[in-house]
Amino acid sequence: MKLDLLNAATAFVWTEADLLDHADYEAWLSLWAADGLYIIPIDPATSDFANTLNYAYDDADMRVKRVKRLTSGESISTSPAARTVRSVSRLRVLAQDGDRLTLRGAQELSEFRKDTLRRHVADVTWTLQARGDSFVIHSKVVRLINSTDALTSIGYIL
Repeated sequence: MKLDLLNAATAFVWTEADLLDHADYEAWLSLWAADGLYIIPIDPATSDFANTLNYAYDDADMRVKRVKRLTSGESISTSPAARTVRSVSRLRVLAQDGDRLTLRGAQELSEFRKDTLRRHVADVTWTLQARGDSFVIHSKVVRLINSTDALTSIGYIL
């Protein structure tokens, strides 16, 4: 594994975090492969996402619907909109298979909404597909460290 590859993948993941923190959802949607999946499992140990309960299991259509709900102003969980800041760290290449790269990292998301500051911490696994001199997201699995606990409403994309 070349350091240049890890640096390029890290820059891509940081760009995704920045787009989400600045609510640039259209640009975020463009980062995805057509068949990409955005997954937030409840069971922290599962790998069978299709047959277990998840907080999110979004294909392309559901990602677009999620963005529409977040930006429409009609959802009580998104009004007022939360301000978020993500820190993504500890990125490590787990696998490289042809033009696919699997990374795992830590994400700490701080949210401020309605005079309350909350934190959401997760292990995140991205499977990236090479596209030109960059990548698209083939899958993103967000494993919240408190996924089996009661969660507050989340009016943004993790």
